[in-house]
Amino acid sequence: MAAGPHFRRILVVSALSGGLLATCFGQSRAPVLVELFTSEGCSSCPPADRLLEKLDPQAIVLSEHVDYWNQLGWKDPFSSPTFTARQQAYGRIFNLESVYTPEMVVDGQAEFVGNDGHQATEAIAKALRGKKADVRIARTDAGLRVEVAAAPGSAEVFLALAEDRAASQVSAGENAGRQLHHVAIVRSIQKIGSVKRRSSFNRVLELPPAADAQRVIVFLQESGPGRISGAAMLPPGT
Repeated sequence: MAAGPHFRRILVVSALSGGLLATCFGQSRAPVLVELFTSEGCSSCPPADRLLEKLDPQAIVLSEHVDYWNQLGWKDPFSSPTFTARQQAYGRIFNLESVYTPEMVVDGQAEFVGNDGHQATEAIAKALRGKKADVRIARTDAGLRVEVAAAPGSAEVFLALAEDRAASQVSAGENAGRQLHHVAIVRSIQKIGSVKRRSSFNRVLELPPAADAQRVIVFLQESGPGRISGAAMLPPGT
């Protein structure tokens, strides 16, 4: 499944009710991982970027900028082939004919057009009903302490570092002349270990100096990539 200029492009306009989200999740951030595959070169993506920003206080969100739009007039400064490869892996799991932007994936289990607020609300509410591992992370003098307990199944443990917020003035391509805003822009994702069913994971990791100003996200994911079975996030400076 190759990403390229023949990807699907869909624009869905839907309203997101902040009240409904508050009813579902209360005031705390839910341990649900919401991934948005997006690009500054895609004119359908800005509504999805805005939706992700609305979801941000409620769930753990990641904005992953793919690179296959870069050949069409604007090179997204946040794009990486790493995120394209991750999206392609999801495409194989979901049996998609082609990857596309914007695409949202909730807890590795549901995928849909990334600017569909109704789908997002339903998928997050469903993910909340699943069994989750207890994931705790904290910055210490020695680095990042990661603790996982009561894993519901075997999974790989991942660390993601993301810029809190950023904006770009786009000068070419489909979004030429627009200033685009993003939250939780992923700069790296790496596997830091694995955990078996009902087992625990404890580790202290050394983080790069730049991580002090970034979001730190740790999540558990079944191989595939499959279901997300636990997640936690630290805001910048905490």
